[in-house]
Amino acid sequence: MHDSFGSRKTLVVDDDRFEIFRLDAVEGAERLPYSLKVLLENLLRNEDGRLVTRQQIEAVRDWDPAAHHGSEIQYTPARVLLQDFTGVPCVVDLVAMRDAMAALGGDPQKINPLIPSELVIDHSVIADVFGRADALQLNADFEFHRNRERYELLRWAQQAFDDFVVVPPDTGICHQVNLEYLARVVFTRTVGDVVQAYPDTLVGTDSHTPMINGLGVLGWGVGGIEAEAAMLGQPMSMLVPPVLGVRLTGALREGVTATDLVLTVAQMLREVGVVGNFVEFYGDGVANIPLANRATLGNMSPEYGATCAIFPIDDETLSYLRFTGRPESQVRLVEVYAKEQGLWHDPGREATYSRSVELDLGAVVPSIAGPRRPQDRIPLSKARRVVGGLLNDPHRSPLELVGLDDASDSSFPASDPIAVDHYGDNTEPKQWPTTYQDEPWPSDPVPVELHGETTEIDNGHVVIAAITSCTNTSNPTVMLGAGLLAKKAVEKGLRSKPWVKTSLAPGSRVVTDYFDEAGLTPYLNELGFNLVGYGCTTCIGNSGPLIPEVSRAIGVKDLSVSAVLSGNRNFEGRIHAETKMNFLASPPLVVAYALAGTMNIDLLSDSLGTGSDGEPVYLRDIWPSSEEIQENIRTSLRAEMFTQGYADVFSGDDNWKSLDVGVGDMFAWDDDSTYVRNPPYFDGMERHPEPLRDIRGARVLALLGDSVTTDHISPAGAIRRDSPAGTYLEQHGVDLADFNSYGSRRGNHEVMIRGTFANIRLRNQLVPGVEGGFTRHFPSDEQVSIFEASERYLSDDVPLVIIAGKEYGSGSSRDWAAKGTLLLGVRAVLAESFERIHRSNLIGMGVLPLQFLDGESASSLSLVGDETFSVSGLENVDELPHEVTVTVSDALGERTFTAVVRIDTPAEANYYKHGGILQYVLRQLLAD
Repeated sequence: MHDSFGSRKTLVVDDDRFEIFRLDAVEGAERLPYSLKVLLENLLRNEDGRLVTRQQIEAVRDWDPAAHHGSEIQYTPARVLLQDFTGVPCVVDLVAMRDAMAALGGDPQKINPLIPSELVIDHSVIADVFGRADALQLNADFEFHRNRERYELLRWAQQAFDDFVVVPPDTGICHQVNLEYLARVVFTRTVGDVVQAYPDTLVGTDSHTPMINGLGVLGWGVGGIEAEAAMLGQPMSMLVPPVLGVRLTGALREGVTATDLVLTVAQMLREVGVVGNFVEFYGDGVANIPLANRATLGNMSPEYGATCAIFPIDDETLSYLRFTGRPESQVRLVEVYAKEQGLWHDPGREATYSRSVELDLGAVVPSIAGPRRPQDRIPLSKARRVVGGLLNDPHRSPLELVGLDDASDSSFPASDPIAVDHYGDNTEPKQWPTTYQDEPWPSDPVPVELHGETTEIDNGHVVIAAITSCTNTSNPTVMLGAGLLAKKAVEKGLRSKPWVKTSLAPGSRVVTDYFDEAGLTPYLNELGFNLVGYGCTTCIGNSGPLIPEVSRAIGVKDLSVSAVLSGNRNFEGRIHAETKMNFLASPPLVVAYALAGTMNIDLLSDSLGTGSDGEPVYLRDIWPSSEEIQENIRTSLRAEMFTQGYADVFSGDDNWKSLDVGVGDMFAWDDDSTYVRNPPYFDGMERHPEPLRDIRGARVLALLGDSVTTDHISPAGAIRRDSPAGTYLEQHGVDLADFNSYGSRRGNHEVMIRGTFANIRLRNQLVPGVEGGFTRHFPSDEQVSIFEASERYLSDDVPLVIIAGKEYGSGSSRDWAAKGTLLLGVRAVLAESFERIHRSNLIGMGVLPLQFLDGESASSLSLVGDETFSVSGLENVDELPHEVTVTVSDALGERTFTAVVRIDTPAEANYYKHGGILQYVLRQLLAD
């Protein structure tokens, strides 16, 4: 251990002594943003002169805010957080690494987590059953039936690996469990004969890991393969990032929710451009943001492209820790440590930032976002106009229909005429704002009989209304707001429309506890928002089947129907195969749209229906006031709910306890399993990597446009029977009812290869006018599935490339989007720009990310996808080049252009040279 700056000191908190590494030992540290101070402490504590050096500490100390990126450092998180969709393949990979280690003559016990690793099973429950009292139990039973093999693997891992714990199913969503229970804010760990105290930091295998930033904890999402390396004790290579400061002023107006705020911030920061940046909130307005709202803002940082979006520690942090039942000794440690280290928020002090923007909280208006991107914010007053316009022409931009010229309109945020001050005032009718001129609504109704009555399903009808996702269900303000709105609606005599599939899936059991305490559960149940499970459900695509009669009606005329959910993702094909439009909204608005049953309504001026007294009922009549909500929080939430709710969090129910768990250090693979298979990543691996080679004669597997998400590349939702993955499962004796989802099958590479680029809304320009996982095979020019084309190319030893536009790989931190790409035979991805996590994942799997020069694209270079591609400049080099030459050959001859190699750090270069990060780590452990 080195201590070049003499920072190692002792901190006394009451009767306890802790070793800390003082930031004020480094001259100039006080100017740094909060997040960089956390990085600086991390380097001081881990300085060893080899991986972490004095020069890295100086690089953070001397951080240049004007630089695009700073120097490379080696960051060591305190812990790793996993969810089961990404956690299962992590465990599969670690098990396979043990096998590979043994095969190469090494010690398999070296493949073992060296830092605390916490996995929460939250992504597997599907809302199959809804709107009935036993929905939770039935969905939980279905979940265990489908996922037993996966859960047996996780229970085995819990006993086979050190420092690895699993939160069983039906407990909560990983980010909410992290916020309410797992997070320490200040971490403690015995090192030698002393107890160290240091900032709680983490990386997580879910892109919404930054939710914990609201608590002052630095954490962000990484791919599963990066997380595995961190679990094995490998520091994470990163460049010191730019830091954008968001100065908050004012306060939210009456009737404006945290959801409205985060959708506003998502749009604003996408416009500003923060991909690869840290974001920090500061200023007088921070005090007006409750902790739950801060967590909501942190949660959706991937939606605006930031690595993290953090709030500093302050009195609100301490209040939340007490509120959620953390021990007083821990709260005291957080306070004393933060103040001693200069990590306590001072609203009068402004750190040095790369850039700063200001947001007046009073300018935020009620909003939704969609129909396919979270950053496409639509003021609620314009929702009907926008949806009608999209139904007339789905290719139009929602922002254009809102009234902006494009996504970079400088008038942000829109000063929308909206009478939010009238929310909650039900004493007399109010004059609400004039609506915008709507386009004619493209109506094409289909008759349907539901519950013995004939009704109609039409374009724009809401067929899913889901209160779901950690983003909002962790926030008592919006959740109690939804419950109170439901209560008022029922008392007025309103009911949800019969064609709407309604569901409630909170992120922890505490939510249902306070709903019960507040007496709101019966009203939610009356509107069909019965508890369906504790997990991600609809937000991850586990929305389950639509009402059968509704599904058939949609198919009759291929209707464009909608889902409304309180989630964070609404990408194409993610929520449900039959909902072409998906809108993000606050939980109270989800209830409102369930009552309306259609997007063809102006919620600010049209009635939701007729009450039991024969009078029209408006949203303003049932919208709860802030005072009502806060009073319910005061009377219905207690710290004991959290301490009791998490008292036996790792125990699980009888289903979990009854799982058959093998013993031993090596996992017994089952060749008949359709869930867990030994992956091929280490097949034929030698102790030393082969030299790099140029790519020659590659064909284009897919030619894609802008904003291709990891959901497009590797969907998480339902598996269709007529898909390559469905065919594989049927051939292996799996009934359609047990297909489960792509997310649940990530432990089986055979399913996942077949599911790569299988999103039903994928548009591959090689097959214009066709949606789904199809391509053209060359030179035969046949239209086939992407998987079949891959098999043909692999059999002919033809390498493949993907060509794409801007923001390639945005969305979830889905390592299978990179794993599947590799296993299809893709050697390189050439895009106009990459999202951070997916670019890193591609490198981690040995796939080369190449970027067009600024101003160039497939279109500008006249690339149509039937050419062959060669990439030169990789062979016989000690260091990877910054640029390579791409040679394109077609019937007209050859031409060349230059592409940028998006391998940004020396560590990433090492991963690529070794064929991937797992191979690199395995060879390092073998060498040790």
